Parts: sequence; C-alpha cells; structure tokens
Amino acid sequence: MKLCRPTLIFFALVVALSLACERRSGTAEQSTTGDILVGMYGSLTGDGASFGQSSVEGAQLAVEEINNAGGVLGRKIRMLVEDDQSRPEEASSAVTKLITQDKVVAVLGEVASRRTLAAAPVAQKYQIPLITPASTNERVTQVGDYIFRVCFIDPFQGEVLAKFAYNDLKARKVAVLKDIQQDYSVGLTDSIQKTFTGLGGRVLDPVSYSSGDADFRAILTQVRAQKPDAIFATGYYPEAAIIVRQARELGMTMPILGGDGWVGDALKNGREALKNTFISNHYSGENPDPVVQNFVKAYRAKFKREPDSIAALGYDAAKVLADAFKRAGTTEGPKVRDAIAQTKGFVGVTGSISIDDKRNAVKPAVVLKVVNGKFQYVETIAP
Repeated sequence: MKLCRPTLIFFALVVALSLACERRSGTAEQSTTGDILVGMYGSLTGDGASFGQSSVEGAQLAVEEINNAGGVLGRKIRMLVEDDQSRPEEASSAVTKLITQDKVVAVLGEVASRRTLAAAPVAQKYQIPLITPASTNERVTQVGDYIFRVCFIDPFQGEVLAKFAYNDLKARKVAVLKDIQQDYSVGLTDSIQKTFTGLGGRVLDPVSYSSGDADFRAILTQVRAQKPDAIFATGYYPEAAIIVRQARELGMTMPILGGDGWVGDALKNGREALKNTFISNHYSGENPDPVVQNFVKAYRAKFKREPDSIAALGYDAAKVLADAFKRAGTTEGPKVRDAIAQTKGFVGVTGSISIDDKRNAVKPAVVLKVVNGKFQYVETIAP
C-alpha cells in the first residue's frame, strides 16, 4: 500500500518522539569534547545561605585546582551553580533545570537533608550521579543507586554526641530540642535518644520547634525546670544560636551540644553564650595533616576567610567526583555511578573516604568545643 506524504510525515514524527523518550536526558548523548558540565545547587540565599555559600566555595576551589592540574580526561570541568533559596521545592526545580536544560553529567549538593531529599529523586530518575557534601539524614541515599554522600550519617553522628555527653561530660539526664521541619534534626534526635538510653542515661521527652522560630524562652523555661545535666539542640545554626543565647539569659549554664548543623554563622550569632558548648563535626582546621593545611591555606587565599567544615565537604565532594571520572574513563552516568560506588580510601580534607554498599561514606567524626569564639578540637571518634 502506498502511503501519502502526510502519513509518512506522521510516522517519522512518531519514530523521532520514541527515540527522544528513550534517551531520558543526559544518559545517552554525553559529549566527549569540550568542558565537562557539572551542576551544583545550594542555598545561596535564604536562611541556609551560609551553608550554601561555603559548599559552593569549597567545590569551586577544588574545580580550580583540578583544571589547573590539567583537568579530567583531557578536559576542563565547568561547574554550573543554581540557588535553591533554602527551599525544598526550589531544590527540585534547580536540579531538574541542571539536568534537562543545562545537560550536566553529575550534580553536587545540597547541604540540608530536607532539600536533598526533595531533589535526589530527580537525579535518580534521569540516572545522573548526585553527591551531597553534607546531608547526613540516613534516608538520603536510600532514594536510589545514583545518590551518594561524602559525609557521615546521623546515626553515627548521634552516637558520637551521645557517647561524648555520657562518657566525657558525665551527663545522666538530658533534654533534646528538635526542629520538626528538618529531617536532619529529627534523624539526629532519634539517634541520640537511642544511644544515650542504651548507655543507661535518661532522655526527657523531646521539645519541638520549627525553623524560623525566634523566641524559645517558654520551652527553655520548661526544660530548665526538669534540671537536665546537658541539652542537645539538634537543629541548624540560625535557631541553635538563638537557643543557646536565650538559655544562657535564663541562667542555664549546663553544656549544650549540637551536630554539624551548627557550622555556619552560629559563632557570630551565638556570641559569648556559646561557652560550654560542643558539636560533632567533619573536620578540624587545626589538624596538622598537610592535606588539611594546604586546603586551609588555599581557601583562605582565595576567599579571604577561614573555611568551615561545609566548605571542606564541598571540596571533597568535587574531588571524589573528579576521581570517579578518571577511574570510569568517561562521563557516562552509569559508569560514573559505578566508579563512585567503588571509592575506597580516598584521601580527603575531611578524612579517608570509603563508600559503603549503601552509598554512605565511612569516616571518623571530630568533637569540637567553643573556646574564645572559635571551635577548638577535642577528640576524634572513629566508626
């Protein structure tokens, strides 16, 4: 049967659309020339801006060093950055744009677990590897086999904090303030409760608050009446700094502990009230290891300020990705995913990084104490 011209055009369009659907953006048409496009998204504005800026700066420094050393696979890396405005819905949109419009071959970010959980399904859908520098909630990498992290996870971080409070601070009854809007805070709280009670301590019923709250005096007064030996404030730095300051104003002098979410502007916002506070963290700038000190020197020279742990993690995330490109011999998504999964003993600023079968980084944590307005190294705790 002879087909007329309109019918032929129709069938041609059907075939073209079918092929386009099979490509699933970014996985079948990787360029082998020109710059390697890597996306990064983060909270450059909004209440998490300190985190986003630090992680992007750390990654930018790493990319600059990689390119100055000749690049990867004979090509330069070009990092495209999107601001998610500290909002989960914007995080999802940012990653969608990076993958479907900008055609990046991999994504770095986010720091906050809630925003990574919002965006990770997009990367998984399009089979584009995503490495989060600092999202510690256990559920993050459970999204799928293209989602990785270079930080430790909350169950380990909570264990570190609980053991330090029980063994080093001799606390036996503790209170916990958790941010119910943040997956990070909820996960960290659960881990602290489990570990501390397992050690024989008592955890008072957690007191809840929400991101953006600015007056904690009422709930702190309730906590004070129960006379805990120590307090855990498991949220991020904007609220943690206020909690600490208002607790001190109410005469609460007991130790107050937090996780890596305190890193940011907590020192500036908490001021002198941060005396007798402790955090678990990913690295210490006081570490004499040449890898650490070279990073600190380079970051200080480029950005005119001291790097925090989020900057160090952003740096490590970019370096781990570049190492995976080299070992994969390509920027093709599935092969890069496999290379990241096979990362073992990678020497990073935040320690030796090995990726386990759940795509989490196996690495130590450090405990820091605030002394004279600075985080001071106390000890390292291995997994």
